[in-house]
Amino acid sequence: GKSTLVQLCNGLLRPEAGRVLLDGEDIWAKPKEIAAIRHRVGLVFQYPEYQLFEETVAKDIAFGPRNMGLDEEEIAHRVGEAMRFVGLEPALLHQSPFELSGGQKRRVAIAGVIAMEPEVLILDEPAAGLDPMGREEILGGVRSYQRARRSTVVIVSHSMEDMARYADRLLVMSGGKLCMEGTPSQIFEQGERLNAMGLDIPQITRFMTLLHRRGLDVAGNLYTVEDAAEALNALLRSKSKEVGTNAR
Repeated sequence: GKSTLVQLCNGLLRPEAGRVLLDGEDIWAKPKEIAAIRHRVGLVFQYPEYQLFEETVAKDIAFGPRNMGLDEEEIAHRVGEAMRFVGLEPALLHQSPFELSGGQKRRVAIAGVIAMEPEVLILDEPAAGLDPMGREEILGGVRSYQRARRSTVVIVSHSMEDMARYADRLLVMSGGKLCMEGTPSQIFEQGERLNAMGLDIPQITRFMTLLHRRGLDVAGNLYTVEDAAEALNALLRSKSKEVGTNAR
């Protein structure tokens, strides 16, 4: 139900029951103005690179802002800013998007939505199928955008590693219903409950928990590689000091 939910959020689907509220107002209160909602709530579908259609990268990214009626100077500014956020070089501006790599195509598609500067940006599995470097480029860019614009960003993902690293708050859905809500640490502390829903805790968390159970003085409730590396380095420094003291 996650993809259905995000399409309800920007009015691509109309709820049969209940309401979708944006700033406390029903987005369907004025059906004729639903297009304006889609400017405020930007949605990036899974595999968005399949939706590219313009002859150049610049034109594809500019499509949304141009439909918003912005002047050419503002459009050019937004295209440049969006490319910067997703890590696309300015040299690609006048290149055909169809000549780019798969990861670059996806970044062009995401930049096209970012260039509209939505109040809420929703991405459905934005890093699906990408290698670790590609995931970092996409999700790191989205995180930079969120911090710079202070927009709300919603990411749909099955990757617990990605969510542990980039999310401030997690909502877990199962069977079309919201089952859990909280910070990453609050959610990942409930590993058995996640497993029952077909999800898992991050791999690094399982690794650190195993080390903890085997007697190493490290916390088991660490959720990112960076935090785990810091904890292991601290442990190694402590052991080195002990060895030095004993040698003296």
